[in-house]
Amino acid sequence: METIKAMFVKPDPAVQFRKCNTLIRSNIRKLDRDIANVKQVETRTKNLILAADKRAQRNPNQRRQAENEIRGFARELVKQRKQSSRLVTGKAQLKSVEMQVNEAFAMRKIEGSIKASVGVMKDLNSLVKLPQLAHTMQELNVELMKAGIIEEMVGEVLPDDELLEDEDELAEGEVDKVLGEILKGKMEKTGELPSVPLPQQKVQEQQAAEEEDEEDTEAMMDQMRNRLEALRS
Repeated sequence: METIKAMFVKPDPAVQFRKCNTLIRSNIRKLDRDIANVKQVETRTKNLILAADKRAQRNPNQRRQAENEIRGFARELVKQRKQSSRLVTGKAQLKSVEMQVNEAFAMRKIEGSIKASVGVMKDLNSLVKLPQLAHTMQELNVELMKAGIIEEMVGEVLPDDELLEDEDELAEGEVDKVLGEILKGKMEKTGELPSVPLPQQKVQEQQAAEEEDEEDTEAMMDQMRNRLEALRS
């Protein structure tokens, strides 16, 4: 009976407004908790990198194993930072949805009607891709459609290239950058040299400089040999 009644009776705008705001605010709080948890994991991972580096310096026999662990932890840290960035972006989009929904209901009170918001649809399309929000964003989508704030989304949500990125194939440059940041910070505080090399680019620059020095030395030796031959003749 209630279902049949709902088909003919328009939902109360005040009830819709409360439902939408409750969903949005509960998800904002959830994202705050998720962001805080990821930050804690980042801190623990940094400490694991520093501990493994310390172990490598104290025990040369464990150096290779420790260095492998360090790079593994660094890869995890890169993943965590990307996840944190997605969550922060998701929170900003959700707050944008909250502002637009509040504005839409406020205009409804003044003008007596409501217009579909393209901005809300765009933000919801992005938020549905977040695993943490996928289910509740579908629920919010239904409530906003009932209110007339958004139109029905046609077709499936397009895949997000960033979320489909192969996390197992992280660029080594990102890993080197993380290690350089963490181990360089340790070196500045303690004066100890890190056991793991700093970013690959600096290593390549150092190798290039050494090769240039060798070439200069060989050139000088050739010049000296030529002079000696000239004197002998």
